[in-house]
Amino acid sequence: MKMALMVIDLQKAYLNEYTERYMKSACECINAVIPLFRKNKLPIIWVQHKDEYDRAVPGNREFEFIDYLKPEEGDFHIVKEYGNTFNKTNCYEIIKAHGVDTILITGFSAEYCVLSTYRGAKDLDLTPVILKNGIASDNREAIDFVERISSTMSYSVVAKILS
Repeated sequence: MKMALMVIDLQKAYLNEYTERYMKSACECINAVIPLFRKNKLPIIWVQHKDEYDRAVPGNREFEFIDYLKPEEGDFHIVKEYGNTFNKTNCYEIIKAHGVDTILITGFSAEYCVLSTYRGAKDLDLTPVILKNGIASDNREAIDFVERISSTMSYSVVAKILS
């Protein structure tokens, strides 16, 4: 098993009074696992949704990741226009080039882009896993639903596997 970490759409365009507490909580969990991936030289893929309606386009503040996250040089960056990160991007090529077969998925929005990417990974014969407490939405029920119907992994399990 070789794992990659994927951080989906935690962008300023989607940060508001309904999403902030869930995004901040997810980022705490994401920020805890990032050093494990860096230490093991495993790919970290930062995904940004491009959407003119939300002003989430390159060059606009809304396109940027929220301040709780800090991508680093050497990480991979994907810009997508569909819910599924694999749809019409080079994400699958990056995954395969690095021998990755398992993707730890995190990010926003649990019931849309996270779930679409999870299912897209399955369609490509990859093993997707949701980071428990590492996904966000504008409501807790959506987060619980996605975690309930998906394979999940807690921080402690990720730490054990990557130690």
